[in-house]
Amino acid sequence: MKKHPHVGAFDILLAEDEPGDARLVGEALSESKILCTLHHVPDGVEALEFLHKTGRFADAPRPDLVLLDLNMPRCDGREVLREMRADPKLHNIPVIVLTTSDVERDVEISYGLGANSYITKPCDVDQFFHAICAIQNYWFGLVRLPD
Repeated sequence: MKKHPHVGAFDILLAEDEPGDARLVGEALSESKILCTLHHVPDGVEALEFLHKTGRFADAPRPDLVLLDLNMPRCDGREVLREMRADPKLHNIPVIVLTTSDVERDVEISYGLGANSYITKPCDVDQFFHAICAIQNYWFGLVRLPD
């Protein structure tokens, strides 16, 4: 297997309005051997500001991966995904929809908008940790990401 060319910590943008879920993602990532920096925003508006490096996010890094909740205030995940895929500077950033929705229509829409993966958040804390660790191991241990 080729080594990943990335040097240093990977940057993950988490767009999640539920503080408890954001905390769990951070805890799960911190238990891994893969070095990641988690950047959390509570809604789609701030996610887009982070991605476009505007306002208080002028110095934000380009994320290596976006974990995107679908149902957020002000601007939902579908809109964020739609805008990312339409922007040549953002279109190749991998996006994982991480949401409570298990509705087939949400799955179809997310993939139709260009999501790389769709994961329904497990209700069990241990399963939630396992899912986050699996995401991290896959995207930062196995897959080669664009520079």
